[in-house]
Amino acid sequence: MTKITIVTGASRGLGRSSALAIARRGGDVIITYRSRGEDARSVVADINAMGRKAVALPLDTGNIAGFAPFAAAVKAALSETWRRDSFDHLVNNAGHGDYAPIGQTTEAQFDSLVNVHFKGVFFLTQALLPHMADGGRIVNLSSGLTRVSYPGYAAYAAVKGAVEVLSLYLAKELGSRGIAVNTVAPGAIETDFGGGAVRDNPEINRIFAAMTALGRAGLPDDIGPMIASLLSEDNRWINAQRIEVSGGQGI
Repeated sequence: MTKITIVTGASRGLGRSSALAIARRGGDVIITYRSRGEDARSVVADINAMGRKAVALPLDTGNIAGFAPFAAAVKAALSETWRRDSFDHLVNNAGHGDYAPIGQTTEAQFDSLVNVHFKGVFFLTQALLPHMADGGRIVNLSSGLTRVSYPGYAAYAAVKGAVEVLSLYLAKELGSRGIAVNTVAPGAIETDFGGGAVRDNPEINRIFAAMTALGRAGLPDDIGPMIASLLSEDNRWINAQRIEVSGGQGI
């Protein structure tokens, strides 16, 4: 049976790369978007062109009140598109960058990061677990910044560290259902994330390239295919791991 994966925040960047890589490996995908509906529909069209099925659903991962309606929308999409009542994989990718030194970080910035990157991941996973097939997989996105520090990223890295701990507990609690849970921690990637700083600011790009053993910042397609591979049966025995995909950043 074809595997169905939910990838949050898949209208751009790492989410888009992951969704396309999953489809190339023969999977079907439910992608989410917050405001980039046209971009999301473009991803769906690209997946359909591969002969795979895809659906795009709106979701604000910082708005917990929207998770029950989203879970209902997922259930409807599964029934209408796949004639199924469950999906197989969840990739908690959606997020945003909000950076400031500790002394200048506002409560609003902090709360936004917690709501999207940690509280949202916790409660979205909770809302979707009843619709997830036993034997499935969950991948939570973290960051290389939980291991290597860089000024201005304290709050962002802290909530990603919380996600890494959450992943361990999910792996333990969901083991009885055969669901494997891992964290993928990308290094600096050239996307529009965080205002496109790594992609568009030559100085920041140079700094992270110099910190990386392979001598460059990463690209979305350095990450998406790895996530697709982690979801495959080839990696069925990998569980409760933090896997850094950074080209050797900060070693």
